[in-house]
Amino acid sequence: MQPNAPLPVLATHSGKFHCDEIFAYAVLRLALALGAAGSDHRLIRTRKAELIEAADIVWDVGGVFDAETNRFDHHQRGAPVRADGTPFSSAGLVWRVYGPRAVAALLTPQDATDFAEAIAAEIDEGMVRRIDELDNGIAIDGKLKSDTLSLGKLVEDCNPSWDDPASQGPQAGDAAFLGAADMVQGVLARRVESLRARHQAAQSVLSAYAQGADKRILVLERGMPWKNIVFAHELPVLFTISPASNGNWMLDTVPPEPGSFEQRLPLPANWAGLQNDELAAETGVPDAVFVHLRRFVAAAKSQAGALALAHLALKRDA
Repeated sequence: MQPNAPLPVLATHSGKFHCDEIFAYAVLRLALALGAAGSDHRLIRTRKAELIEAADIVWDVGGVFDAETNRFDHHQRGAPVRADGTPFSSAGLVWRVYGPRAVAALLTPQDATDFAEAIAAEIDEGMVRRIDELDNGIAIDGKLKSDTLSLGKLVEDCNPSWDDPASQGPQAGDAAFLGAADMVQGVLARRVESLRARHQAAQSVLSAYAQGADKRILVLERGMPWKNIVFAHELPVLFTISPASNGNWMLDTVPPEPGSFEQRLPLPANWAGLQNDELAAETGVPDAVFVHLRRFVAAAKSQAGALALAHLALKRDA
């Protein structure tokens, strides 16, 4: 921004706010690297046509959708819909243009390159679509479902109550709007981080699997989610070895399918419930720690010990 240049103006409607315009504003702040309102942009909440027309970015008001001119309303006839016919809200329209940039702003440059597009698509399907549905009164399973802990309800609760002085006057609800946007931006940031961690785990698990000498044993140098990745990629893994927070190395069996309490290959029956010296004597692995009575997990004090248990279990099955 040039010195003394006018601040860009972002505009949405005044009055009671909803999740879609709050979410859209949070996305715009992230994607455009905006700070607090008044510092590097002006936020106006208005119904005045001349102010809306003059604004640089407008959402949820104005009766126009035109991404090239940053107009993102969805109330007019002919407003855009998703491929399956679901109407967009202002959140969905803004996300379609600015979502990947908002996600990238929350990631390191390398993670943004690797994961931003995939994360943005997942958030669109799992989060933004639901905001679109609720804002447009789309029923799920034949009825509108009320959820007192939904993001939409939490945003709704941020509005000043009817008898709060902040609900009156030309700036009614403006301060609450900013507070709600901060909350939603925090929720979005945590969702992006959760998905980033999942994608990073998948990348790490697949790399470790590719480097493994025995494709039945997955060795991870750090603890991380691995089961869903094994199932999603149909890896023929029987055992996973990874470090625990207490310094031990865990040997986990792999269930035959998600949610199952069975194992593709249980640990040997004669190991069940043994600990320390008894287990070391039975297996010949001196730093063996325990095998669960149900034979789905074991531990040793070293990676080498856990690997030795895994190889022994494979030989017993042969």
